[in-house]
Amino acid sequence: MTTTTRPAESRLIRLLRSSAGIAIAIAAMNVGTYAFQIVSARLLGPGQYGAVAGMMALLMVLSVVQLGLQATCARRISADPHDVAVIEAAVLKTAWRAAFVVGALAVAASPLVWKVLRLDGLLPALLLGLAVVPTTVMGAQAGVLQGERRWLPLSLVYLGVGIPRVLIGAAFLFAWRTETSAMLGVLVASWVPVLVGAWALGRHPRREGGAAEEHTIRRDVLRETVGSSVALLAFVALSNLDVVVARSGLGEHDAGLYAGGLIVTKAVLFLPQFAVVVLFPSMSTDGESRAAVIKGLVFLSALGAACIGATYLLSDIALVFIGGNEYAGVQDELWLFAVLGALLALLQLLVYAGLARRGAATKYLVAGGVVALIALGSLATSVTGLATTVAAVDAAVLVVLVVLQMVRHRSDAETAAA
Repeated sequence: MTTTTRPAESRLIRLLRSSAGIAIAIAAMNVGTYAFQIVSARLLGPGQYGAVAGMMALLMVLSVVQLGLQATCARRISADPHDVAVIEAAVLKTAWRAAFVVGALAVAASPLVWKVLRLDGLLPALLLGLAVVPTTVMGAQAGVLQGERRWLPLSLVYLGVGIPRVLIGAAFLFAWRTETSAMLGVLVASWVPVLVGAWALGRHPRREGGAAEEHTIRRDVLRETVGSSVALLAFVALSNLDVVVARSGLGEHDAGLYAGGLIVTKAVLFLPQFAVVVLFPSMSTDGESRAAVIKGLVFLSALGAACIGATYLLSDIALVFIGGNEYAGVQDELWLFAVLGALLALLQLLVYAGLARRGAATKYLVAGGVVALIALGSLATSVTGLATTVAAVDAAVLVVLVVLQMVRHRSDAETAAA
C-alpha cells in the first residue's frame, strides 16, 4: 500500500509547488469564500443578507493594507533577493502595527457602520473591525511567500482563507441565523491563514540579509506600501462600494437582490485571480511587462465573455447559486452582474500592472471612478439602473487605464532604445 500511494503524493506535492497549484488553491479559496456568501444568502434571506454583504464589502475596503503589503513585499523580495531577511522583518513588523491601527479605527467607527448599513445591532460592526487585524497580517505573510516563490505554503495560506470561512461561518449560521453569527464566523476563520503563514515562515530558514541597512529598507517598504495601498484602496472601493450605495439608496429588499446579484460579479472577478498572482513578477520586469499585460488582457477578456454568455443562457442555474427563488427578481439581470465582474477583472489586472511599474497615475484614475460611482449610483432608483450605472463607470475607467498602459509601454520602449 505504501509503494502505491507515494507516487500519487509526490505528483500532488509537485503540482502544489508550481504556479498551477496556485491557480488551484486560489480557485478553492474563492469557492470557499463565495460558498459562505451563498450559504448566508440562503439562511438569512435578502433583508439580513444585504447587511452581511455590506459588511463584507467594507471588510474588503478596510483590509486594503493587506493587499498593499503583499504587493510591496512580493515586488521587493523579487527585486532584491539578497535582502529577504531584512525585508521580511520590516514588512511583518509594519503589518502588525498597521493591523492594530486600522482595526482600532474600524472599531471606533462601528457606530457609524451600524447606522449606515442599518444593522440589527452594534456587535456585528464591532466584529467587522476586529476581523481587519488577522486579514492585514495575512497579507504580509503571503507577500513574503509570493516573493520567494514558495508556492506550496502560499497555496496553503490561500486554502486557509476560503475553506475555514465557509465551514466555520456555516456552522455559526446554522446555530444562530443572525448578522452577528455570520461576522463572528468570519472573525474566527480569519485567524486560520495567519496561523498557517506563521508556521510556514517559522519552519523555513531565513536567508542572510544584504548590505542595505534594515531601517532604510523599512522606510522604503513603508513608503511603497502606502502608495500601493492607496491604489488598491481605490480599486477595492470601486469594486465593493456599490453594495453600500445600494444598501443606502434602494429599499431593503432591492438592496438584498442587488447583493445577491453581486455574488455572480465576485465569482467572475475572482475566477481568474491566479493570473494576476502569476503574471505580477513578469509585469515588474522591463523586458516582459508589455507581453505579460497583453497576455493577461486577452485571457481575461475571453474568460469574461464566456462567463457572461454562460450566465445569460443558464440564468436559472445561476439563480440557484445566489440563493434560490427568493432572488428571482434579479434573474433577468444576472448577465449584467457578470459584465460587472468581467470589467472588474480587467481593471484589477491593470491596477497591478501599474503597481508593478510603480506608476502614480493609476490610483488617481481609479479614485475618480469611485467618486463617479458614488455620485451617479446614488441617483439610481432600481437594481437594473444601479448595475448599468456601475458598468458604465467601470468601462470608462478601463478604457483610460488601457490608454495609460499603451503610453507607458511606448515611453519605456523609447527609453530603452535611446
